[in-house]
Amino acid sequence: MRSLIIPLLATAATVVAIGAHGADVLPPNANLKADGLPPIPAELAVKVAPYTEFKPATAVSWHPQKRELVVARRAGNTTQLHRVAAPGAELAQLTDYAEPVREGGWWPKAPSVLVFARDTGGNEQQQVYRLDADAREPVLLTDAARRNDIAGITHARDRLLVGSTDLDKTGRREDPTIDLTLVDPLDPAKRRKLATLPGTGWGDATFSFDDRRLALVEYKSVNESYVWVMDVASGERRRVLPATASNAPIASADLNFSRDGKGLFLSTDRDGEFRKLAFLDLATGKLDYFGEGGNWDVESIALSPDGLVLAVITNEAGIGVLRLYDTATRKPLPRPVLPTGNVHGLVWHENSRDLAVSVNSAQSPNDAYGIDVRDNVVTRWTQTRVAGLDAGAFRNAEPIEWKSFDGRAIGGFLIRPPAKFTGKRPVIVSIHGGPEGQARPGFMGRWNYFIDELGVAILQPNVRGSTGYGKTFVALDNGMKREDSVKDIGALFDWIATQPDLDASRVIVEGGSYGGYMVLAIATNYADRIAGTIDVVGVANFVSFLENTESYRRDLRRVEYGDERDPAMREFLTRISPVNNASRIKAPLFVVHGRNDPRVPYTEAEQIVAAARKNGVPVWYLLADNEGHGYARKANVDYLFYAMIEFIRARVLST
Repeated sequence: MRSLIIPLLATAATVVAIGAHGADVLPPNANLKADGLPPIPAELAVKVAPYTEFKPATAVSWHPQKRELVVARRAGNTTQLHRVAAPGAELAQLTDYAEPVREGGWWPKAPSVLVFARDTGGNEQQQVYRLDADAREPVLLTDAARRNDIAGITHARDRLLVGSTDLDKTGRREDPTIDLTLVDPLDPAKRRKLATLPGTGWGDATFSFDDRRLALVEYKSVNESYVWVMDVASGERRRVLPATASNAPIASADLNFSRDGKGLFLSTDRDGEFRKLAFLDLATGKLDYFGEGGNWDVESIALSPDGLVLAVITNEAGIGVLRLYDTATRKPLPRPVLPTGNVHGLVWHENSRDLAVSVNSAQSPNDAYGIDVRDNVVTRWTQTRVAGLDAGAFRNAEPIEWKSFDGRAIGGFLIRPPAKFTGKRPVIVSIHGGPEGQARPGFMGRWNYFIDELGVAILQPNVRGSTGYGKTFVALDNGMKREDSVKDIGALFDWIATQPDLDASRVIVEGGSYGGYMVLAIATNYADRIAGTIDVVGVANFVSFLENTESYRRDLRRVEYGDERDPAMREFLTRISPVNNASRIKAPLFVVHGRNDPRVPYTEAEQIVAAARKNGVPVWYLLADNEGHGYARKANVDYLFYAMIEFIRARVLST
């Protein structure tokens, strides 16, 4: 939610059945449990088909020797890896599995071998595989009983760094750890464990150019993380970024060793509200800031393999902007002229000359672009089109701002329907997850149907707790301030009522994950101000969520939401949890979940469905047996889309 037409009636989700009244209807596929949903008219699938056929392409990796890209793009039902031999060339599919494959690439020491990672059914229990040339089945490189992530690659390009975590099915483990191991994909028996680290919030690993040291970030929360350097031979490590005089929390990320090994390029908010580009001298601990800056975060840094050019993406009012720097002088290089839109993903070629990024905008899905950094030439590698739709006509998001209950300014983005729709228009308030996330303008995909065909406005708020507005703002909803973010939406309803083209009496709230909690909290706190609620993989009960989320995530979530083991916090979390206030829900509810969700267990959905129905609230419940924290398979996403259209029609377009 957040290209040619494929006949929809050929997919598993769209087999036509004859309803009780003789009309063609669309039954859910075998992996979907649709409880309380009305029949979906089969003609709807045909009508909206073009809006479901966008295939965004994301740059993933380069061939280690050739000037060829690997991109991730949907093939049939799931995202798979594809080879792009040249700019504009037809994509050649490299992987073909029932499970999505979003990351991977050719192994440098054997360029005909593909190394990739995937999970099963959205359970996020990642495993790493090797696919040999002309082989159909891959070779498993990791322990299937553990969760494994590709954490990095040596500068010698001969070993993968794999982070592995034990899984805890009981939900009771309180001391999770992560093992760091060097693995040779060509000979996986030859592996060397580097260290066992406490907790599981470790990432941003980067090797020094001689592969003798490893820098990594220990993530405690969105506002607190520590920078460490580890000796690869001994496993010994030390913290390297000095604390502030006040010992206030610091957030740092995007580590890159300098070519000479004397320091680290990184982003950090150590001395301000936003994460700035800096160089940390490892001998002295001195931190030098450089680069073009403003009231925005540096969100991605990637050093060229030769160590001479630094590629940096900054988040400027929600737009990802690319900048390049000379590492010797730390001066900016000429900026590549990319299409207007969000730039993300930094993928360097081994030649240190070609840089790949992905760009999307309101009028263009994700596509891959290559930048020749020596000559400052930009080349488009992929182009996504859908027959029957002019993406160039899709509506732009406009920034908005309103005052909340405490006078604080809250912002977001509004996409208004075309002028052909007259009168006050209904509104979907779509709330991002995280909560350490941010609504950003970009390609709306299927949601353009709501805007262009149904005349519904989409409003995406960035309530307190969102990223992109400084570290003070992101902490404003922590602990017992949780409901302050819900009040931000109450103030938004007041703002909607002042808009001459928006109908405050026809508002639906929708959100996923933490956004799912938000819409449920709104349903209990502002029951008379909404026409319906769509809860996607949302938290209904903070206590049961914290007790049952996978152990490798629990401590990270406790920092944000509060520790349910503390009696006072437990009482607070119990009191504000939507499931315990379900008697106040009035508007119909649409609940969506994946049975394999390791983050927010599907039992959260079961709780709110039962509690709302007990109080006579109409509830639609869609559960996917082969999905996790959100839907990844086209057949499932399509059926959800059709059901959302029917829900929206029934709630705000029926009169």
